[in-house]
Amino acid sequence: MLLFLILLLPCTNHAFGLNPAIKAVLASKGLKYGTHIGTDWMHEKILSMKVPDVTGGVYIGFGTVKYVLDGISVSSCDVPEPSVNFSEGSGLKIVINGLSIAVRGNWHTTFGIITDGGSFDLAVFNLDLTLLVDIGSDDKGHMSILSKYCSARINSATINFHGGASWIFQPFVDCFKSRIKALIEEKVMSFQIDPIVVLDVPLTNAPLISSSSLGLDLKGEFYSIKSPKEPPFEAKAFDLPKDDGFMLSLGLSEFSFNSASYAYFDTGHLHITVTDEMIPPTSPLRLNTSYFGPFIPQLPKLFPNMLMLLEVYAREIPMFSFLPGEVTLDFPGAVKALAILPNRTLTPLFKLNAVSLLVR
Repeated sequence: MLLFLILLLPCTNHAFGLNPAIKAVLASKGLKYGTHIGTDWMHEKILSMKVPDVTGGVYIGFGTVKYVLDGISVSSCDVPEPSVNFSEGSGLKIVINGLSIAVRGNWHTTFGIITDGGSFDLAVFNLDLTLLVDIGSDDKGHMSILSKYCSARINSATINFHGGASWIFQPFVDCFKSRIKALIEEKVMSFQIDPIVVLDVPLTNAPLISSSSLGLDLKGEFYSIKSPKEPPFEAKAFDLPKDDGFMLSLGLSEFSFNSASYAYFDTGHLHITVTDEMIPPTSPLRLNTSYFGPFIPQLPKLFPNMLMLLEVYAREIPMFSFLPGEVTLDFPGAVKALAILPNRTLTPLFKLNAVSLLVR
């Protein structure tokens, strides 16, 4: 849900200083659950990781042996569940201990006109990763995530070559094996992390990070895509009670719903046309002048046995009100009835206005 909120409101302008319409608090319990899900995701990503080819050369006294490692893929991995904790006033501390990865691929060597090749297996054991992440906001009200510190330490690694290595090259394999191992470790263990990753989230305040939770205040305003406009009302301040027993606490004010109502109303989308074909055949209600005859006697006389349609629309902006224990919708609507003439043209019959429609 928190990720959904982040993705829901992109490309918005500076929002600092405004009252938020959406408040979200991610507690330690929710962070732990997300960590569990993230471990499975990391396992899948490592297994599908693309490792680029490794090339180089080793001088062996009377010439250089050129080598290429290609077709490198991750054959298996063991990802222990990371330890992720809030760092008060800063962001997150992520620690992974005991990550193990097995890699396989092909090797090729060239020395002058002599070539050789085979396959190899690389096993990395007990890789320890530590990452400190700062969570803040930039001057445009967007959430910013800064990789403050990252370290990786490999406790042990082994590499084995198979096939090839004729009697000419076999004595030289041990000479450059350590170099190849170092290059493979570098390629496999280098996860590119951008210095600053900016998530386009309209924050109204900087993220509030405590030792047990992460709090976000979001503008939470809906705009029309074609003609974005500010609504003729502002968000009111509200408080979101904190409960560490919940994974995620989410609060929405009436401003979010009302801004959506305004966007739909302003672009003419709060309008629906109802025809007789839309009514179930078993329903006694029919949209024709004969059915409405008992209510408007002149109708079937002026327009005998003609089909009708109803246009239902909002006359003004529908407004929600959030009150203790109830939600109220003020919907100033109207229904316009039209007759369908034999030549398929429409003629207005009557109009009904609804002063207020309350839904609790």
